[in-house]
Amino acid sequence: MTRAGRELTVTLAAQPVFDLDRSTPVSRRIRRIVRHRGGESALAALGRRTLEPADLKRIDLQTLNYGLDLLRLGPEDTGVLPAFWRTVASSRGRFALLCAELQHGSAPGNLLVEVMGGLEQAPPETIDESVGHFETAALGVILHIAPDPGLVRRLAGVRARCLAIDFAGVAHEGPREWQAAQDLIVAARETCSQVLLLNLRPDRGLAAQAAGATHAVFAGMAAITV
Repeated sequence: MTRAGRELTVTLAAQPVFDLDRSTPVSRRIRRIVRHRGGESALAALGRRTLEPADLKRIDLQTLNYGLDLLRLGPEDTGVLPAFWRTVASSRGRFALLCAELQHGSAPGNLLVEVMGGLEQAPPETIDESVGHFETAALGVILHIAPDPGLVRRLAGVRARCLAIDFAGVAHEGPREWQAAQDLIVAARETCSQVLLLNLRPDRGLAAQAAGATHAVFAGMAAITV
């Protein structure tokens, strides 16, 4: 229940993350879907107002707790959990400390926090300062960025383990479409040493790896049940 009295349903599901060079799953990513109860009619009646920062923080805190249980990380495992940019930016390192505490207590593996939502409007130096709190041996950040080469390149120099791009919004079927998608991947790899493509068509895995992508969550993959 939000502070404005709206009911939300938050769904978490684990997905395999593939290393494109080795063609094998190497970690698990928690996919999060936030829905308003009542469907589109409820959204229309509310005027599509955005959630308040307090609502985003509550969703992130519950995602952290339930997501770590769903990942069940062992000492050598790596997991990816989502978090809203507004939570990370406003916490001044407190959210990173909480991640580290919970990770140390129940999930001894490596944890990457996938920061999403609003990065396009934030200055790179602000992003770098906020995500720097997460840089430890077993904790790091993935920046979930818009599929735009210019927006990607502006993050050069920002501390991040990986850049994530959702290819559900990127045409990558025909040869002409793939050329533009390839240029996007090249820009991302020039900006960061690791590039994760979400919802990539399975038949584009080898081509994506050749363009510079390092990891992928493929479209059409069933969620992992644990």
